[in-house]
Amino acid sequence: MDATDRKILDVLQQGFPLSERPYDVLAQKLGIGSDELLERVSRLLKEGVIRRIGVILDSGGLGFCSTLAAVRVKKEDIDKAAEVIGRFSEVTHSYLREDELNIWFTIIAGSQERIREILEKVRAELGLLSRDVLNLPAKRVFKIDARFKTETQGDNQKA
Repeated sequence: MDATDRKILDVLQQGFPLSERPYDVLAQKLGIGSDELLERVSRLLKEGVIRRIGVILDSGGLGFCSTLAAVRVKKEDIDKAAEVIGRFSEVTHSYLREDELNIWFTIIAGSQERIREILEKVRAELGLLSRDVLNLPAKRVFKIDARFKTETQGDNQKA
């Protein structure tokens, strides 16, 4: 990773331009061509330096409800549970955990009623008891603005 890659990472975290051609705007800001920018971003994605580029919407501000949920399933039922949970377009993330409650997932839906409906369908289809399904809606939301600085190799100088 060179100095240009580090500048790209910094610029990508500062706010993506609302433009018909955002990469042209970013390339101009960086003083490089948009083809070079796209090639570098592609490489950084492929190398895993960048995990994701995407929008984060305030679902509550848009009138949606969300929750963190978890289910307790037998190890032999994990694949089936993942398939059942993944059927719902309202499920945004799911994670396998080494714990008694072993599949955790987030739901963003139009209402708390819809969230309860999804959780009930998951419970029924997997043959779970009510105590095997956990619904943890947020009571307060904390927004952390995490931005990462890169260091040059060898001299610990901030980019």
